[in-house]
Amino acid sequence: MNKKNFWLAIFSLLLLAGIASAESITIQDPLGIGTSPNGFAILFQRISKAVAGIVGALSTIMIIVSGIMYLTSAGNPAKMENAKKAFFYAIAGIVISLTAEAITLTITGILKPS
Repeated sequence: MNKKNFWLAIFSLLLLAGIASAESITIQDPLGIGTSPNGFAILFQRISKAVAGIVGALSTIMIIVSGIMYLTSAGNPAKMENAKKAFFYAIAGIVISLTAEAITLTITGILKPS
């Protein structure tokens, strides 16, 4: 038996042992959502809030970067235009991150089970 087959056999035995003992394992709900009918809405809102925070932080950083790009453009119209585009998209990111909760509530209201 070569090394590859040996390790494959060991891995298979460990996998089977894990599957066999999986009956006694109970997994707790880490998010605290449970089986409520609004579980998807709660999960969606929490993910949306986290993503909005990340987008807001990155947008703030991009405003600073676009300002540096504009200052270092040295009058080059192409570089100035790129800096203006970066600034515009950074502002759009901040607007989206600020309205993320309203967007999320609208989507969950549409998808809410009757």
